[in-house]
Amino acid sequence: MSTKVIVIGAGIAGPVLATFLKLKGYEPVIYERSPAFVENGLAHALQPNGLRVLGLLPGVVERLKGFEIQKIMQISAMEGHEQVLGQVDTSYLKGQIGFSITGVQRATLHKLLLTVAEEHGVKVNWGHHAISFKQSENEVQVTFENGHKDTASLVVGCDGLHSDTRIALFGNDKPEFTGQVQIGGFAPSSVAFERNALLSIFHDGMHMLTHAFDEHQHVWIVTMREAECKEDRGDRDAKTVEETRRGPLSKWSFGAGDLVKNATKITKYGLYDRPELKTWHKGRVVLLGDAAHPTSPHLGQGASQSFEDIYHLIRVLLKYNPDASSPSTDTLHKAFTEYEIIRVPASTRIVKGAREQGEIRAVEGLERGLARNRKVQEDWKDEEVTKQRMLSTLSGSFKKSEI
Repeated sequence: MSTKVIVIGAGIAGPVLATFLKLKGYEPVIYERSPAFVENGLAHALQPNGLRVLGLLPGVVERLKGFEIQKIMQISAMEGHEQVLGQVDTSYLKGQIGFSITGVQRATLHKLLLTVAEEHGVKVNWGHHAISFKQSENEVQVTFENGHKDTASLVVGCDGLHSDTRIALFGNDKPEFTGQVQIGGFAPSSVAFERNALLSIFHDGMHMLTHAFDEHQHVWIVTMREAECKEDRGDRDAKTVEETRRGPLSKWSFGAGDLVKNATKITKYGLYDRPELKTWHKGRVVLLGDAAHPTSPHLGQGASQSFEDIYHLIRVLLKYNPDASSPSTDTLHKAFTEYEIIRVPASTRIVKGAREQGEIRAVEGLERGLARNRKVQEDWKDEEVTKQRMLSTLSGSFKKSEI
């Protein structure tokens, strides 16, 4: 009988992990607190390091309906100081790494990953809110709010920023508001300044990121400083949408204002992260993705870091438990410790870098804004140096797959 693994969370990471586990001889089952699949969020610019991991699942990348980004442009839209600060052709990434930066609607990606998991025989149990984890020498019993109980050899918490698994293991350290919110939406690509480019647009106290996610639509996301806003990615009401379309954002240059004026949906949410954990496991329970290291989105690495976590968790399970039998607690400790040695420092750098990037992007005041612009120009003045820097960052944490 296959070794059972309970995966808590059916977001972006959970279905990918479960599919890999199934392919490696385990019997994963997913539990998700939401009552059903809901289309929420905006879009991802998936990075090559994450796509390399997805590419290890047969046929997944080929079914991904996204848009390959060919260029990144850094732009100042500050009034009286409008200019292109730097740019780089990113088409070389596909030849060097095998994948391009790819825009994809979050709901499309999420639905595909759930479908792939179910096609491999993974069951997703919706409406199950995990509230306790009771560990013994050989198993973990998970109790859910609805009274259901289930037992497995190990449990992986992929349950995001508000992880119940993390709380059960390490206590309720509250998510920390970063001091910034994001407002964003979709708009027709016909009004975009550069159809094939990812634009990073700086303004006074605000920053917009925009790119295509299919042949006809762009996503735009503006970061700004504001009082704390609920971490809620639902759509805004019609009145708020219309106010945003006609508001100050609609006046931005380089096509940014046109995207706002023509927005087909708008959402707003606060940005949060959590204190760093030094370890991600206790006994037979381990964390992964945002449950372990939630990050603000300014480096575009959230999903890709989760996928890299998955790669290394699967790798260490294969290394220390190659026959996929029910592992001892000591075996899991060795595997989880090696996983942490690799992934804790890497993810910590990303979380820190993302928060710093958010602070830099949304600086307030003319002088600070111009100083920021000069720094961006300096960093992006040599395209070949920029390409090498990106190549180093986006190649991922493995050269040749060991899974």
